[in-house]
Amino acid sequence: MPEFTWEARARSGELRKGVMEADDAAAVNQKLQAQNLSPVKVKKKGGGLNLQFGSGVEVADLVTFTRLFATMIDAGLPLVQCLEILAGQQKNPIFGKILKDVKSAVEQGATFSDSLRRHPKVFDELFVNLVQAGETGGILDNIMNRLSIYLEKRQKLIRQVRAALGYPVIICCVAGLVMAVMLIFVIPAFESMFSEFGGGPDALPWITRMMVKLSNNFIGYMPLIVLGGGGGFMALSYYNSLRHGRRNLHRMMLAAPVIGNVLRKIAVSRFTRTLGTLLQSGVPILDALEICAKTSGNVVIEEGIMLVRTRISEGKNMAEPLMEAKVFPDMVVQMIAVGEQTGALDAMLNKIADFYEEEVDVAVGGMTAMIEPIMMVGIGGMVGTVLVAMYLPIFSMAGNIKAD
Repeated sequence: MPEFTWEARARSGELRKGVMEADDAAAVNQKLQAQNLSPVKVKKKGGGLNLQFGSGVEVADLVTFTRLFATMIDAGLPLVQCLEILAGQQKNPIFGKILKDVKSAVEQGATFSDSLRRHPKVFDELFVNLVQAGETGGILDNIMNRLSIYLEKRQKLIRQVRAALGYPVIICCVAGLVMAVMLIFVIPAFESMFSEFGGGPDALPWITRMMVKLSNNFIGYMPLIVLGGGGGFMALSYYNSLRHGRRNLHRMMLAAPVIGNVLRKIAVSRFTRTLGTLLQSGVPILDALEICAKTSGNVVIEEGIMLVRTRISEGKNMAEPLMEAKVFPDMVVQMIAVGEQTGALDAMLNKIADFYEEEVDVAVGGMTAMIEPIMMVGIGGMVGTVLVAMYLPIFSMAGNIKAD
């Protein structure tokens, strides 16, 4: 999201300046007016080449900030002083700059949650809504402690997703690289050696002829293979950018053998942890469900949660539409129904999240243990086939020499 520098006058006539992230200049004007400021000048920030990817702020930075902030607020320090101290001692210069801008906005009369909302790449909707609930209820220190715990558990889930998806991808890439090296460099070298020893194509074993032909075709059609791979990747990226395409891909991922079960458990853990934290902090259930849907990371689950939100707005409870959506296991739906009936839905959701986080640990470990030998056998089989194909003629030539 682009940044805009702005100048505006307060009702007292004081000229104020600052930096704000927004979609466009009109959005900046609207936000300034909401803070009872009259915009004087709004200009998009220029600058050279920007090589920053993402927000530049790690989850660990947010966890440390929320924990220290909660401790300072609980000790009775003023909000502005807390932000000034944390911004000054921040090791991440990007995060330090953001905290200084938040402090500046608070000093100019904005609420803490509205000041955080100026940086959506760092403070997402869940973070801002929880802070707003803490401000309204006068329990900002408790909310920040809950946020730090939630962020730690979310980071753990992210690591588990990377482990679940990254390991097979890395193994497949290594296997592809090994096979490409064999086809481009190793097999042509052996073919040249066979030709020097007078071994014509017809004199080679069938498996050797097959490998030589495969190598020649791979090298000859390499430009087409590269273009086809690049085109396929671009087509897949475009399909994923479409709503229905992303829905189909996410549905396939959830239905995939082995890994689909892991992804579904991760989704359950993320949904229940997020919703439990929001409800426990006093966020209304409709707002909480909307936030959960946006942070689900899966279109199928997002649409299921939004269906539940619609049904609740019509007067139904949560369990029935969850069963209708068919995105979560029946056991989870039944436990949520018990939580609704007993009036302890937030506590039940956190218990489900704890259970499924342990299940994810076990599932990721089991999947890795199962995939690893399969991948090793596959790579070993490919390399072994190439070696056998290349050394069979050598053994044959050695036998002929010995017979002579």
